[in-house]
Amino acid sequence: MARTDAWIAPDRSAFAGRKGVRTSGSLFLAPTYRRLLAIEPLLRRSIPILVIVFLIVIATVRVLSLLAQHDEVERNARTVLALAAAGLQAELANTDEGDRATDARALVDDANRRAMPGSRHVLAVTDERFTVLAVTPSASAWRGARLDAIVSGGQPLFMFGDRAGVAAVTIDGKPWFAAVDLSADRSVAAAALVPQDAVFADWRRAVSLNITLFVLTGSVLIIVLYAYFRQAGRAQTADRVYRDAHQRIDLALIRGRCGLWDWDMVRGKMYWSRSMYEMLGYEPCESMLSFGEVAGIIHRDDHDLFHLAEKIVAREIDNIDQVFRMRHAEGRWIWVRARAQVIDAEASEIKLIGIAVDVSEQRHLAARSEAADLRLRTAVESISESFVLWDAAGRLVMCNTKYQQDSGLSDRDTLPGTPRQELEGRMTAFVAERRIANPNGPRGGATYERQLADGRWLQVNELKTRDGGTVSLGTDITLIKQHQEKLLDGERRLMANLHDLSQARRNEEERTRELVDLNRKYMKEKDRAEAANRAKSEFLANMSHELRTPLNAIIGFSELMASKLFGPLGSPRYEEYAGDINSSGKHLLGVINDILDMSKIEAGQFSMEREEIDVHPLISETVRVISLQAAQKSIAVETRIAEAMTLVADRRAIKQIVINLLSNAVKFTGEGGHILVRAKNVAGAMMLTIEDNGCGIPKSALTKLGRPFEQVQNQFSKSHAGSGLGLAISRSLAELHGGKLKIRSTEGVGTIVSVRIPARKTPAVARAEPMREAAE
Repeated sequence: MARTDAWIAPDRSAFAGRKGVRTSGSLFLAPTYRRLLAIEPLLRRSIPILVIVFLIVIATVRVLSLLAQHDEVERNARTVLALAAAGLQAELANTDEGDRATDARALVDDANRRAMPGSRHVLAVTDERFTVLAVTPSASAWRGARLDAIVSGGQPLFMFGDRAGVAAVTIDGKPWFAAVDLSADRSVAAAALVPQDAVFADWRRAVSLNITLFVLTGSVLIIVLYAYFRQAGRAQTADRVYRDAHQRIDLALIRGRCGLWDWDMVRGKMYWSRSMYEMLGYEPCESMLSFGEVAGIIHRDDHDLFHLAEKIVAREIDNIDQVFRMRHAEGRWIWVRARAQVIDAEASEIKLIGIAVDVSEQRHLAARSEAADLRLRTAVESISESFVLWDAAGRLVMCNTKYQQDSGLSDRDTLPGTPRQELEGRMTAFVAERRIANPNGPRGGATYERQLADGRWLQVNELKTRDGGTVSLGTDITLIKQHQEKLLDGERRLMANLHDLSQARRNEEERTRELVDLNRKYMKEKDRAEAANRAKSEFLANMSHELRTPLNAIIGFSELMASKLFGPLGSPRYEEYAGDINSSGKHLLGVINDILDMSKIEAGQFSMEREEIDVHPLISETVRVISLQAAQKSIAVETRIAEAMTLVADRRAIKQIVINLLSNAVKFTGEGGHILVRAKNVAGAMMLTIEDNGCGIPKSALTKLGRPFEQVQNQFSKSHAGSGLGLAISRSLAELHGGKLKIRSTEGVGTIVSVRIPARKTPAVARAEPMREAAE
């Protein structure tokens, strides 16, 4: 294909005078098409005959093949049966005659697993009378029966054995293949049998499959023949319709200022329809146009026809959609849009067929529309507000850059034609949005206030266009909103200050009244407390004098009476009464002393004289005092006291703590019980532990112990009188020394009381004692 670089300026006669072989509007060469029409009837008559001959040949070949396959299957089955019987007989020959029945069963089972495939074969071993000794599980009913009675038509097998070969026999009315092999002395026989149904089952399936395929093939070919003749009839009708339609198409193409063309790339020729010549103003001709003639009337600045042909031949493209200028016969240029497609991309000869349309008017209109659109876009881009236009269907028409920036959209997102719902789904979400009433606005419009993600505020006014579309204008009102916010914030602060001042004034007045009331109550309670303190002091003084003096006299006189200093009393009962008076007086005196001690402790008037105490002799002495009470109940008291352990404390207070705790342990421990007293130095403090196996204390009562006058009511406390002050005094004395008292007990098991007292005087206690001494 030669490229022409020279510019050809053809006139109206350049395409005239050409005599081609094209028929009117046909895209096929006339001689070839006519020959095809001539031989078409002969082809239509020969096709049914060829199909029938094809089916007969296929059927004959398959029948012969299936018969040969039947004979092959039968030969294979006979061979396998003969070999199975011979192999079983050979193994029987190696067995002992004495235990042949057992060996026969083992051999049959082994042969059944490896000799013959399939699940319907039968292997059997018989004696000289053909009684079945062993048989495969599928024919277990034969065991003990005579094989010659089961098998019909097998006399040659039982007479001659393997020399009779494999015979067709009948068992229960069904055909079988059987083979029998007799031993040399005819004392044992091995038989192999298989139903003919099992042998030919696969062959029958193959026959059914071939018949089915043949019927399907024949049906398909018959359907194809029917479709062929129907299609041939329709083709003739279509040819007539095509000729009529082609004439109408030519007329329509001429009226529509467009034309058809096809391009033979191999020969470098091009065919134009009549309408193509009419569109360009040239004389129509039926000959093929050369590549150079067509390239000569195309404007060289618009397209290179030779380069386009190279890309099509190289299979880089398979279609054309180009707009270019072509020279009219009058010398002017017209704009043409040519669209074409390769007919067969896989064919060796490349041919294109397409259409060319005169788009000159559209180009002029598009140019004017583009200029107007450019002016409109320039104006829209120059405004400071965001602008967007939607058509009546809610699709994007245009928007400016300000709208993209406010919405967080890119150029790819804002392609014309994008649905509004889809575009709004891609927008950056608003922080806040509300619709505001706009009574002065046009009907069908709406006004919104929106806060963007960057904090700016927009007022968006939406208006309806005459064609049903929507135009939106967004104005930045951030400064206005900030000013409003400042005004509202100032107003809120002012109101808050006013409210705070009012509330503060009310609170101040309320506090003043409360202080006056509190002062009045304080003075009253102070007077009452001072009076109570004076009454308490007077009570303690009176009790110390009024109770202890008579009690000492009662105790003294009761001791004189019990000692019979002035002679006998006259009756033994008087001696008993004198002892009761003495013990009751001492008990009452102890209670009064405890009450006085507790009162002094609570009042902070208990004086302590601290000194360095050797703990071991102090506790040992106290234990000896309590041991007399323990001995009366046969209670064993065990001590584990560390040697050389000193303590800076009040000797009388420590001794009172130990006596109170040991007295409680003895009191609440039954006959023959046990008490363990331990004392040791732990982390700079004395740890005193008294453990007993007495009645124990319920969990509900542990929280009450240690309070003044609190006691646990059980079978031991009922029989032992007490004030309930001993444990409270011990706890208070331990705390005065900066220590603690803890109780652990299990009801019915025993109680453990632990007292921890610092070995040295603590700063807190050192600061508290001068205050008590000053109070005293």
